[in-house]
Amino acid sequence: MNLIDLLPADPTADAVFEAFLEWTDSRGITPYPAQEEALIAACSGANVIVATPTGSGKSLVAMGAQFAALAQGRRTYYTAPIKALVSEKFFALCEVFGTENVGMVTGDAAVNADAPIVCATAEIVANLALREGADSDIEQVVMDEFHYYSEPDRGWAWQVPLIELPHAQFVLMSATLGDTSFFEEDLTRRTGRETVLVAGAERPVPLHFAYSTMAIQDQIVELVTTHQAPVYVVHFTQQAAAERAQALMSLPLASKEHKAEIADALGDFQFTTGFGKTLSRLIRSGIGVHHAGMLPGTGASSRSSHKRGCSRSSAAPTPSASASTCPSAPSTSRA
Repeated sequence: MNLIDLLPADPTADAVFEAFLEWTDSRGITPYPAQEEALIAACSGANVIVATPTGSGKSLVAMGAQFAALAQGRRTYYTAPIKALVSEKFFALCEVFGTENVGMVTGDAAVNADAPIVCATAEIVANLALREGADSDIEQVVMDEFHYYSEPDRGWAWQVPLIELPHAQFVLMSATLGDTSFFEEDLTRRTGRETVLVAGAERPVPLHFAYSTMAIQDQIVELVTTHQAPVYVVHFTQQAAAERAQALMSLPLASKEHKAEIADALGDFQFTTGFGKTLSRLIRSGIGVHHAGMLPGTGASSRSSHKRGCSRSSAAPTPSASASTCPSAPSTSRA
């Protein structure tokens, strides 16, 4: 069921909320209490600060807020600090709202920029707010990773829209916010809207910590064989991640049955140039690699499978391991 097909003729807060719940039910999704609280507030037009833990479904709240804006004829912008997140959200929203209703604007790309739902890097929205202010057509702003507000170099991009868009509804999301009373009071004063804080929810997916001196290859095999996959391995550099991923191909990470499932899901899809050739082999072995610079240039794209542990270009249904780069020492983690 496409979410756009459920837009209510009479877009009252109750009608919009019930229509969105009908869509989540069709997807087999039951919102958590914190999600429901945030969705009710967003559908009513209030500003919402969603300060709940990672894994508690802030993306669903954002989607519900955007659905409400669309139903009520308001233009909505989703912002994030990096282009990879903006791009990922763009594809996810296209699937739900239809490509004609979603656009993307970053520093080096623009797709359907006049759409009623726009995914953009934070600086794009900040510059629009500076240039047009209260005359802009930005009527809702969903700010992901709102803790960037305190960044010395980039925080201005999260601060400016709050000041320059007094007519907009704001949905501010982060798992790492402290005292939000300043934002609650200031947003209400500036926008004339009630500001609702949704916080304190328990993390739906528990975290487990362990220290191990086992060789990383052995550790990965143990996690996979004891059904603790997917495994996410973090590296300092792109090269190290690629080398680790290729080394994992010699390990018994995916059974023949799993490899057959992956092959069936991929069908005839195959990257044919550059790192794509290697990526195709890795994915068929249940291994993904995630780094923006590694993704092969191609017009074809597959569904995002981050929650299943594979890279953005992977459509594998049962991946066993994923290698990635980020500013952290090599380590393993599991959901």
